[in-house]
Amino acid sequence: MHDVYITRTSGFLPNEPVSNAEMTDFIGKIDGKPSRAATIVLRNNGIVQRYYALDKQGRMTHTNAQIAAAAVRGLTGDGVEMKDLEVLACGTSSPDQFLPSHASQVHGELDHPIEIISTAGSCCTGMHALKYAHMSVASGNSRNAVAVGSEALSAMMVARNFEGETERYRQLEQDPIIGFEKEFLRWMLSDGAAAVLLETKPRNEGSLKMDWVVSRSFANELDVCMYSGADKDAEGRTQGWKTYEPADLAGKSIFTIKQDVKLLGKNIVPVGVTYLRETFESKGLDPKDIDHMLVHLSSMFFKDKVHDEMYAQGIGVPMEKWFINLPQMGNVGAASIFIMLWDLMRQGKVKKGEKILLMVPESARFSYSFALLTAV
Repeated sequence: MHDVYITRTSGFLPNEPVSNAEMTDFIGKIDGKPSRAATIVLRNNGIVQRYYALDKQGRMTHTNAQIAAAAVRGLTGDGVEMKDLEVLACGTSSPDQFLPSHASQVHGELDHPIEIISTAGSCCTGMHALKYAHMSVASGNSRNAVAVGSEALSAMMVARNFEGETERYRQLEQDPIIGFEKEFLRWMLSDGAAAVLLETKPRNEGSLKMDWVVSRSFANELDVCMYSGADKDAEGRTQGWKTYEPADLAGKSIFTIKQDVKLLGKNIVPVGVTYLRETFESKGLDPKDIDHMLVHLSSMFFKDKVHDEMYAQGIGVPMEKWFINLPQMGNVGAASIFIMLWDLMRQGKVKKGEKILLMVPESARFSYSFALLTAV
């Protein structure tokens, strides 16, 4: 097995940053009314700006594939050409279509034949892409590989996607308010992409050796928490879009992203930290050895909760070692951890010999992924 190094990072954020006050200029108001959830959600999530691949008419300015491809192109130059890249691993929770695969569409924006793979799911898909890229290079299958996480979520949150449901409520002579589980994520998510280049040798002092990357699903223990292309019935059972009548796909906002916030709050932190503690033990990692801890948080609401749970389980890392840019970048799902790494490296915060821990939880049906990197 070969050693594997992250030799370059890049990122792409579409358009100009959007402040909290400007959000409805882009995603609109459901039924033309101010949101009852927005103030609560924005107060708790701590996000002050984000990026949208939209204009103020709610029209897409970039596809997910275009955003991802822009990040991949950012890895080239100064001795690396696009034709040199051998593997493209892409993770997202918001592909532009069901078929072809997301990686196929990203590859379609590039210009030479390459091996591709798409990882399905939510926030962990970027890390799953990283793990595939790592295994490809470590095994000698390829000389290099690119892992990219990207999202184009804003187009799923525009008000017109909820018009069918509000009209259905009017017909029932009920107040056309959208349920909190459907509106919650409208004020949480944003767009962007970041990519990493993996090779068998470091290129410069900014290279990072990949010590390990692990992931685990807890779907056998826990129910569906975040979902799209599905809904939950009165008994809480998840029903996929294929079980609905065509009229209900719009009338029940089936293709919007929804979140069971009660299930999220109960499980996301303790389950993830327990797995992290087990990983520390199996890898012989002392939390004191960590110099930079990058945690993907959906909301700043969870920052202290993760911190406190880590200390409660004996693996605490002081807050001054945490690097989180959620308030400035927004929650970019599968891209968030790569955007954090890109941001950390371009700020020149990492010194030779320092260790970086990546921590990514996914609430879809509770998956987690971690990685340890060492600056060389």
